[in-house]
Amino acid sequence: MVFVVFLLAYLIRRRLDGLNRLDGDTLWRAWFRQGARIQAGNERSLRAGMALVVLPGLALACIVWTLGWLGFRFAAYPLELIVLVLLMGTPGWRGLLAAYSDAWGRGDMQAAWHQVQDRLPAKERGAALSPEAMHLSLSKVLVMAVFERFFLVAFWYVVGGIGAALIARGLVALAEQWPQNAARPRFARLAELANWIPARLLSCTLGLAGDLSGWLQEARKVLPGFGRKTEEILMISAHGSLTGYALDPEQFVRLHPDEWASFGGRSLAAIRDLLNRSMLVWICGAALLVIAGVV
Repeated sequence: MVFVVFLLAYLIRRRLDGLNRLDGDTLWRAWFRQGARIQAGNERSLRAGMALVVLPGLALACIVWTLGWLGFRFAAYPLELIVLVLLMGTPGWRGLLAAYSDAWGRGDMQAAWHQVQDRLPAKERGAALSPEAMHLSLSKVLVMAVFERFFLVAFWYVVGGIGAALIARGLVALAEQWPQNAARPRFARLAELANWIPARLLSCTLGLAGDLSGWLQEARKVLPGFGRKTEEILMISAHGSLTGYALDPEQFVRLHPDEWASFGGRSLAAIRDLLNRSMLVWICGAALLVIAGVV
């Protein structure tokens, strides 16, 4: 049933993303407003934020365990389905990428930058950012958004249950949405711990879903990848798994200058297709685990 619940939640979430509905980040920001007021000198404290994530996760785990102990495990599945739909999702990205690709195709890099500037990391929002650097920055944000909002949740739900999925996703939300900016880097380090195994598992999956020979050339850089951040692991893996220099704009423009106008849209389409195929591999893997009786 775990497999069925996740698959159903994934399909519902993809539909909601297509309709640009139910943004989970908005829900996290509303939930974290309770941590907006902190005494002076405690801005870097993790206590309030961790309580807002860990306690609901433990409560969910207890509810599921209690229902199972009472013989009513099936009653928890609708709750898990709702929570998974809320935890997953990247609404708004489809329209944003379409507008960005259209601006890139027209050669209007300023318009392309205006479309995505709010999604880029704060240190990379400079108007003087080159098209190549802008595109790589956007690609990195896209890959991380899909990883944290789908693959991370899927891994911890299958491995640890709905409580673990909530806590893992909550750590990412704390690193991005917590009202006290001084504490965000500390939450980010905790999120990196939650990301460690699923990021490397996804790295291997990218090779299976893409260019395996290209990925193998990069594999020694990312496995086990001690000391590397999640975004580095995934970008190196995606670069090796994609063909046509989809994540190497400088090499692409040198080799195919006449096709530069189409690069932005083609590159993003290749990244999205690779991630979709990787999720299909995960779904098939989960189905095999169900057949084997592991899940």
